[in-house]
Amino acid sequence: MTNESQEPGAPRRPVEDEVDVVAEETQKPAKDEKKDKKGSFWKELPVLVVVALVLALIIKTFVIQAFYIPSESMENTLLKNDRVLVNKLVYHTRDIERGDVVVFSGVDSWDGEFQMEEPSNPVAAFFRWVGTAFGVVPGEKDYIKRVIGVGGDHVKCCDPQGRITVNGVAIDEQSYLYPGNVPSDKFFDIKVPEGRLWVMGDHRLVSLDSRSHQGDPGGGSIPEGQVIGRAFVIVWPFSRATTLSIPDTFAQPALQALGGATPMLAGFAGAVPLVLLRRRLVKKKR
Repeated sequence: MTNESQEPGAPRRPVEDEVDVVAEETQKPAKDEKKDKKGSFWKELPVLVVVALVLALIIKTFVIQAFYIPSESMENTLLKNDRVLVNKLVYHTRDIERGDVVVFSGVDSWDGEFQMEEPSNPVAAFFRWVGTAFGVVPGEKDYIKRVIGVGGDHVKCCDPQGRITVNGVAIDEQSYLYPGNVPSDKFFDIKVPEGRLWVMGDHRLVSLDSRSHQGDPGGGSIPEGQVIGRAFVIVWPFSRATTLSIPDTFAQPALQALGGATPMLAGFAGAVPLVLLRRRLVKKKR
């Protein structure tokens, strides 16, 4: 590199000096940029945290929520310390179905299977909320069970073979019952009220489910409006990651026909009086 502005007779600067000067001039802005980037990152970090928490709250409230499994009541389908994702939109597009694994709120109704201490201060309460949102800690009054009967169903235990029946149809639960458990060690015979659900844990010997609340309003059933959503996948631990599908026994044609027939029969029951009333009005006009 040559210096075209050098005066005649002046001592010539070594090329190495010129290179050093140029290098220093290009490195200084790079150091300043690094400092600016570090500074801007720390300034933006609180904003990123707040945005992430707001997005998590929106998703948790309306779309999908992670839940922590604190007890053995759903073994071996769900093990203690598993994390599941719950779809909170699915029941806006379809009805709750028999065989669904649902998470519901038991506030002011069921006593908890798992008791948690109240947070000692606002900071602990905040971290509890964050942990609940991400499924790291269990919800205080949230429960997870399998739907056995929906509104209008006649659920009974047990038939001569020891099986639970729904509207007289026996369900084979061996695919999800805890090994060695019988379908129920408690007798029950209930007509599930409309708008409510009969739910049971898969580990029947330890689950405090609808059977344990038969003396409560609703005969142990829970309101559909208390359902938070459907658990559809295990996400933690990774070795147990799998989807939670409805067992085949609930797809029996007899059960499916009953499920579709109930609304249809109700429709006919409501339509007949209207048709008769219309005929009377027509006759009077004549």
